[in-house]
Amino acid sequence: MNVQNIFSALSDPTRFAIVEQLLEQGDQTAGSLAEPFNISKPAISRHLKVLEEAGVIERRIDRQFRSFRVRPQSLRSLDDWIGRYRRFWQTSFDRLEKVLTDKKDEEEKKDDDRD
Repeated sequence: MNVQNIFSALSDPTRFAIVEQLLEQGDQTAGSLAEPFNISKPAISRHLKVLEEAGVIERRIDRQFRSFRVRPQSLRSLDDWIGRYRRFWQTSFDRLEKVLTDKKDEEEKKDDDRD
């Protein structure tokens, strides 16, 4: 799953809100997804198509009903991508904390030596 395509699809506020709505309320039809927005049904269909092509959502067909839901794999891909940077920053903060602690310990030792 291409993380860049996922971010690109989610960069539009309407598409982001659609995904938020699906996460909060579960599977929904295109009509129910369109309700909170003041845009046409063809516009909602285009947004849904972009999200589908990016792999963020999937369409389910049950008889005459078509519903949409978030693809968990897309969220896992984002979490994996973000996790790499989270680990980098956590390691960096751990090193910074060690440097600051060592510096504080050195200053306390100097203060003790002066006394």
